[in-house]
Amino acid sequence: MPTRSDLRNVAIVAHVDHGKTTLVDAMLQQQGHYDEHHQLAERAMDSGDLEREKGITILAKNTAVRYNGPGAPEGGVTINIIDTPGHADFGGEVERGLSMVDGIVLLVDASEGPLPQTRFVLRKALNADMPVILVVNKTDRGDARIAEVVDETYELFMDLLDESHSQDALDFPVVYASGRAGIASLIQPENASMPEGNDLEPLFKTILDTIPAPTYTEGAPLQAHVTNLDASPFLGRLALVRVHEGTLRKGQQVAWMRRDGEVKNVKITELLVTEGLERKPGESAGPGDIVAIAGIPDITIGETLADPDNPVALPLIHVDEPAISMTIGTNTSPLVGRTKGGKVTARLVKDRLDAELVGN
Repeated sequence: MPTRSDLRNVAIVAHVDHGKTTLVDAMLQQQGHYDEHHQLAERAMDSGDLEREKGITILAKNTAVRYNGPGAPEGGVTINIIDTPGHADFGGEVERGLSMVDGIVLLVDASEGPLPQTRFVLRKALNADMPVILVVNKTDRGDARIAEVVDETYELFMDLLDESHSQDALDFPVVYASGRAGIASLIQPENASMPEGNDLEPLFKTILDTIPAPTYTEGAPLQAHVTNLDASPFLGRLALVRVHEGTLRKGQQVAWMRRDGEVKNVKITELLVTEGLERKPGESAGPGDIVAIAGIPDITIGETLADPDNPVALPLIHVDEPAISMTIGTNTSPLVGRTKGGKVTARLVKDRLDAELVGN
């Protein structure tokens, strides 16, 4: 099958606070996505208010790093990086993220090692038969225990693998890194010391060598999977789609294959491609590309966009049930009206929840 050698789709998964968003920031900076006049916001991929406040990733979101280093083929490679949450509570976001990619980078802290949430996300990746790259981050921590952490990760793999999995999954490459310093190496450093080298080049090269390029069928009709939702104040609901076959174009008429089995012909009014952290208007997307499209207000996750003349649906994405449910009622306590706060009326709470529903 032909492949897109100029493209890689990879998810970065880790336990909360092991440094994955900081590592992505360093990857973006080293490939020139920020110039001297563009001040990089710390943890740039944590774009939600709650994410920045808590310092954690909740939503699966993507960025595109254009890699032109020594290990890249002529013309460079676009690496789409999906930053997935490290919480089992956000299981649906993890599944949406993994449905977009062809492999994962498993990031573990050089001191804490793999933790329970790491196990949750890794199990989902192994069930999808994805190749894994292990990155041992924060090797310069004073309490780092690098060799033990690598052994613990092997044990975790052994624990999760059964007869249904390929034993090749144990043959994963290991990269040692300091995301904050922006350095990676394939050589194990001493505990509490920086990896050898000056940049993240070994990590980029390992991604290119380990993560397979997207495959497609020559001349196949359009098939694109809706993997996530977002909202724009100007364009309304955006659908984040991965194109599996064919070409998706701005202004194109496509068959929208809904969850209930209904098929409607709709028009793509806008197509946005990701460059760095920014979405920019584009004209078309081919197999393996991850783009945002506008023009279908009621589209939901798991649905398929297909060729109107030959509509073939892709499998629906199964998402975990919510980890929590709550009922919000009117305050009838003796302290009613005395509490401080802005959005205290039922209508304002409803508006806020409705806005959150668009992307969730």
